[in-house]
Parts: sequence; C-alpha cells; structure tokens
Amino acid sequence: MDFEKELIEKQTLVNMVLERIIDKNAPQKIIESMNYSLLAGGKRIRPILSISICEALGGKIDDILEFACAIELIHTYSLIHDDLPAMDDDDLRRGRPTNHRVYGEAISILAGDGLLNYAFEIMLDIAVKKNKISYVKAAYTIAKASGITGMVGGQVIDIESEGKSIDLDTLYEMHRKKTGALITASCLCGCIIAEREDMYNTVLQYGKDLGIAFQIVDDILDYEGDIKKLGKNTGADKQKNKSTFVSILGIEESKKIAKEYSMKATESAKIIDNSGFLLNLTDYLLHRES
Repeated sequence: MDFEKELIEKQTLVNMVLERIIDKNAPQKIIESMNYSLLAGGKRIRPILSISICEALGGKIDDILEFACAIELIHTYSLIHDDLPAMDDDDLRRGRPTNHRVYGEAISILAGDGLLNYAFEIMLDIAVKKNKISYVKAAYTIAKASGITGMVGGQVIDIESEGKSIDLDTLYEMHRKKTGALITASCLCGCIIAEREDMYNTVLQYGKDLGIAFQIVDDILDYEGDIKKLGKNTGADKQKNKSTFVSILGIEESKKIAKEYSMKATESAKIIDNSGFLLNLTDYLLHRES
C-alpha cells in the first residue's frame, strides 16, 4: 500500500477511537476541555508507532489500538500543561487558541490531569480484561516515560535552563527525557504487546534515535517553519532565551545531526520484521513541515 494512504488510514482509525474514548459520565466542562485539545488534530505519531511496530512484529491491531490511543491522551495532557502561563505561556496550538485561553487556567490544568489519569485507567482496564502481564508491562513502560525520570524530568530541566547557557550534553539529556522518552515508550509498547522480547533492544534503540531526530527537527521548525503549517507560533524558543540544537549548533549542523539520527533509526528499523511502513514513517518525520 502507498505510504501516505496507509498513514492516513492509521490516523483516521486512531481519530475514530479518540472521538469516543472519553467517559461521558463526568462534568460537561471537563469533557469539553479534554476533547478540545484531544480532537484538535495532530499527526498521532505516538499511537501510530505503537500500532505499526506491533503489527510489524506479528501482533494484531485489535490487540493494541485502544491502548495505543491512550498514549495520545498523555501526549495531549503534556501539550495542555506546556502551554500554560507558568510553563511556555503559548496562546496558539494546532491552529487555534490554547486550552487555557478558552477554558481558563484552572479547568485547563484539570483537563491535563484528567487526560493523564484517564489514559492509565484505559490501559489498566485493558490489562485486567485481557489478563495478560504484557499489558501491565506496557503500562509501566508508559508510566515511567511520563514521570520524573522521563517527560516530567525533562520539563524540569527545561524550566531550570531557561535564560541560561547549557552544554550539549544537558540539551541531549533534556530532550531524551522530555520528548524522546514517550516516543521510545510508544515504540516499546508495540514490541511488548506483540510479545517479541527478542526485538526489545532493537526497538529501544530505534525509539531513542527517532526521538532525538524528532526533537531536532522541532527545533529547526521553530527557527524556520511556517506558522500556518505548524499551527503554532514560531521563534518562541529564541524569545524565551531557551537553548536549542539550533542555538547551540546552528541550523545547518542541526539538520546534519537530525539526518544522522534518522539514519541510525532507519538501520534499527531494517532489523524489525515487515518494516516497510516504519522505514517510510522515519523518513517522513525527518522531512515533515509541522
């Protein structure tokens, strides 16, 4: 199948699940706020990575679809909280006002909390119903990637580094945690749920390299991207005096290193069974415009 067609099919499938995933038995305002950000579009890369790796390694899409979609809830929570005045103080996300601009800071914080907690409610409900330890392991993998040694820890480094000059090692550590951890964990969930422990280290390395390439491309897009295509403001990192790959290495060196990490990810992907879609996805993420 043509890559773009398959990507759209997977995105459509994920979006169909996300449209019905939030429990309606809750105060209407929190449901509206959660869905406002959750259903605002996006590439759905994290669930698609989980699904694609699971399928490539012999798993069935029905085994992972809803679990993978729960990961998108965690990603969305992180975006809502990142945009808050106490964090990045952004007013535009995915082409429209950020959550707190519409619902206020209090509801926005609770919407993020709700998405994070509900994601684990979904994952653990699946684990109980299927009675398989693999789902518990996958949920633990996501929890660790989302917490203080992963995404939250990376955000702390980001906050503490604002307005300061940091070295390249600290920058790598920040983004391995803040961006890379959840991308890597999404990949690993596909491997764990497919019950292919023999491929764990290969998938782990793929996710780590892809995560760094993804973040460097993000930094490049913040420097030279099109606001209409990105759906968010550009130049924010420079305005806030944040260290990025571009500010430390320059634009051309950043592009070179992004390509190197993407090629490393490609080499790992080649070892994974039936990796045609994954190889194309890796290249797509390197050359994306949003």
